[in-house]
Amino acid sequence: MLRMCREGQWSVGDLDFSQVPRPMSPDDEGSVVQYFTDMAQIERLAGALFVEQERRVSDPVLKQIYASFVVDEMRHSHVAQMLADHYDVRRLRTYRTSPSLERFFPHFVDAIRHLSDDVANAYITSGELILDVALLRSIDDFVADPLSAQAMELINRDESRHIAVDYHMVGYYASDEYKLARTTSKVSFREQAVAARTFAAMTLWGRPFFRDVFFGPMDRIDPTGERLREAFKRMQLLGTRPGLEELPLTKFWSSMMTLYNKPWMGRIGKEAVARVVGAEPRFMEYLATEAELTRARGMSLDELAEEALSAKRS
Repeated sequence: MLRMCREGQWSVGDLDFSQVPRPMSPDDEGSVVQYFTDMAQIERLAGALFVEQERRVSDPVLKQIYASFVVDEMRHSHVAQMLADHYDVRRLRTYRTSPSLERFFPHFVDAIRHLSDDVANAYITSGELILDVALLRSIDDFVADPLSAQAMELINRDESRHIAVDYHMVGYYASDEYKLARTTSKVSFREQAVAARTFAAMTLWGRPFFRDVFFGPMDRIDPTGERLREAFKRMQLLGTRPGLEELPLTKFWSSMMTLYNKPWMGRIGKEAVARVVGAEPRFMEYLATEAELTRARGMSLDELAEEALSAKRS
């Protein structure tokens, strides 16, 4: 993987920005520029998270891999901003990062710094699945322009490496080795309180962020919702890994989904549960069949990762 990270590097100069953007309506142009403006900040957020991942791991190879991921994300951010400028043909308005993303950014980074390793990795993996399986592909289809397609192909090549390592780390956090390390490590009451506070803030600000930056745009550029459902289904399949059910976050998500899907839960109750989790109610449904869950339990993490990567290429 480290060799792939080194050999897979590319530069902004590999993209041909001399191309003329395809004609768009004013409404479409405004949406596209805003999507790429937000994407530039999302990629900076991903870079900050990989800085944290690099800090946490002790394995020198993993440290180098995560350091390469930080470089990837900074390059993606640069490209996204250049794409926003490229498609801003009419100069309709001054584009800024969506306010909900600006508010969420520091709370998410703060929470990841104080939460346990397995929780941090779970949120990073979930975010990458939503970004790669759903958002990037749908934006590219909506833009339907050669330059965007060229950029997205290179970005997706990098993101495939990121997802593969995310899944690898899920395996570690489900292992007996990690469970033993968790039971022997001491966490002070103050540290637990800080983790709880930052987690609550992340959940509070996460819902408007996901609504404005992910779900809202996806409702327009992927009105069937198939790609978002696919991303959330991949999370549910990954959550079946033996050993994960003993981790606190998995227990929390599982218990909330079970409660949400109780036959006696009404609309207001479902909305309350979704608000606690920080998710959209429609993605609290069981999206994977029992047969798919059973099949996933028998698959290796490499197989699950490859299947997720295949989903984003389809």
